[in-house]
Amino acid sequence: MVKNKKRRREQQPRPTIHPRNKYSENPPDFALLASLYPSFNPFVSYGRDARPRIDWTDFNATRELTRVLLLHDQGLHWWIPDGQLCPTVPNRSNYIHWIEDLLSSEIIPKINNNADNIRGFDIGTGANCIYPLLGASLLGWSFVGTDMMDVALEWAERNVKTNPQISNLIEIRKVNTCMDAVLGEDSKEDLQCYGSKTNPSNSIGSESAPVPSSRRDDAVEENSYSGPPILFGVVRDGETFDFCMCNPPFFESMEEAGLNPKTSCGGTPQEMVCPGGEKAFITRIIEDSVRLKQSFRYIFGQTCRWGIAWSFVPPARQMISPYVAEKSNLSFMLEGLQRQFGAIHVLQSVESFFHETGASCKLNVHSFSADITASNDHLKGILRNKVGPLEESLGGDCEEEPPSGSDSMPCPSNDLSFRITVFQQIPGTLLVKGSLQRKDGSSSGAFSSIFQRLEGVLKQKFCREKASVAIS
Repeated sequence: MVKNKKRRREQQPRPTIHPRNKYSENPPDFALLASLYPSFNPFVSYGRDARPRIDWTDFNATRELTRVLLLHDQGLHWWIPDGQLCPTVPNRSNYIHWIEDLLSSEIIPKINNNADNIRGFDIGTGANCIYPLLGASLLGWSFVGTDMMDVALEWAERNVKTNPQISNLIEIRKVNTCMDAVLGEDSKEDLQCYGSKTNPSNSIGSESAPVPSSRRDDAVEENSYSGPPILFGVVRDGETFDFCMCNPPFFESMEEAGLNPKTSCGGTPQEMVCPGGEKAFITRIIEDSVRLKQSFRYIFGQTCRWGIAWSFVPPARQMISPYVAEKSNLSFMLEGLQRQFGAIHVLQSVESFFHETGASCKLNVHSFSADITASNDHLKGILRNKVGPLEESLGGDCEEEPPSGSDSMPCPSNDLSFRITVFQQIPGTLLVKGSLQRKDGSSSGAFSSIFQRLEGVLKQKFCREKASVAIS
């Protein structure tokens, strides 16, 4: 007799939620919300395990959840009409806190002297206007939110005006889809050189003839952006912002947008679709940002799968974020190694890196690993160390001590013990892994900071390409 056994699903790692996110320790309590807000109660059901849940494929349910979360946790009054893109509050809060991390890291100098007056530019704010509302209510930031659709502009304005406590912080700006109205002849010619020729009647989702260019092949032309202005022609002369951000159109067609049957967050074609998909949209933002690099400190693009940030402002110091993910196993790739270097040379550099501050480092050449033990003084010495290839590349202008509050690191209660292992991947590529021996919150934070510093030094010494982009 064969017994039926339920196949256990493999445990998937849960998406990381930012530690300052309100929901990191306390996820939304559907039962509590249903008891406090009668309008939400019909959307809450209980399974065999007696746990409350909602139907994520029901647009009305997800919209009502967003409404009550914004009201309950942020004191914001909010609504969107049927069919408009409905955001999830915990996810969007993550994005705001990620931007906050980079702005507060002091990697890129501030563009204004008033640290409390952070100003953001939200591309395609939509009817939900979620990022300006969260940025203003959580952190007191001011925003310009842009859109081209009348319904989006109308409801974004409503969502701002119904919250007078923050309404003075948010401006909703219409994107003029007629290029002649926003660009002069010289600017239009320059814009076309970037690979899109916009017809005055164009909107997202329409086709346009690619502009011939000797610098682009046919495949690039087919995927070039052909929609209304994004930054160039929308940002006004003399305006400056600490950052601009977007949640770009994710898909090339509405058919592709409907491939996930487990959720229903709404969304119009103008919000969800862009010829060439998010790659074309982000590429155009990058091209625009080159022209407007004096207007922004940071430029961000994000989807549920990845986030990217870039800046044209020269870095003030080495890139060590005040928030580093607390993980006990970390890794990075060394790509483009010069032929004369191999795993043993990288391992010897790891040994030198830690010996410089007096930390214990024992090599095992057979397993290509190094066991390191470092005290708090050793760790602080590594972060204060301004000698080496990485620092020399910055021009030697580094301060003797880190700026106050920067390069901060949680101090472990005991000595930090971890192992660094080097693996050969393919010719010219090595994988460097780090594993913490004792796992606790403070040790993980310190280990992450040190491992990030080691990564920068090794890449500067061994890799041909030394450019870096901040990705989260």
